[in-house]
Amino acid sequence: MKTKNKSLIFDDLQAVVLRDPATASKFQAAVFSSGFHAICLHRLNHWLWNKGFKFVAKLSALIARFFTGIEIHPNAKIGKGFFIDHGMGVVIGETAEIGDNVTLYHDVTLGGTTVFGKNGKVMSKRHPTIGNNVIIGSGAQVLGPINIGDNVKIGSNAVVVKDVAANLTVVGVPAHSTESKTNKKKTFCAYGMDKNLSDPVDEDIKKLQIQLKHLQEELEHLKNKL
Repeated sequence: MKTKNKSLIFDDLQAVVLRDPATASKFQAAVFSSGFHAICLHRLNHWLWNKGFKFVAKLSALIARFFTGIEIHPNAKIGKGFFIDHGMGVVIGETAEIGDNVTLYHDVTLGGTTVFGKNGKVMSKRHPTIGNNVIIGSGAQVLGPINIGDNVKIGSNAVVVKDVAANLTVVGVPAHSTESKTNKKKTFCAYGMDKNLSDPVDEDIKKLQIQLKHLQEELEHLKNKL
């Protein structure tokens, strides 16, 4: 493997130490992190895939899934500083593209959907493109050839099927933006959950509850007059 791939693996190892409070050293990360094991094998598999050894790459990816519980297609493009925490159940599809310093938690799916182009033919790009410094919480599903901007946080169990602009936090099913912009201060938020975020759906429900209370009070007032 080239020096570039070795540098990527070093960055991946450093990412585990920086973002996992349960990991005290690079040695612990190298020995105990299933996410690190998975990305190391993927770096090799991706290199094999690009060299034309596709059968070997897919076989190696199958073995990696068996040992780590993480499924990454050898063709998926992944930038430096990639971190998968806990890892079990993560799926990254064939045409997925991931930027630098991205964090995924367990049960995340970067899945593909069938999309037809203007000519009626199925498009080759089926999976999402993830920007830099993105955090995707556990159980989140990011589906189709959509674009997720830089510094986006995706809350746990969200289902994202549309593009997300940079610096937003999205939650829910289907995923919708919260009111707070993320990453004004570059702090790492575990599971993509900003403590200060405000869900606009919750805010609307609260407003409706207040209006309902006022209507009930007015109704009682009218009853007392009769």
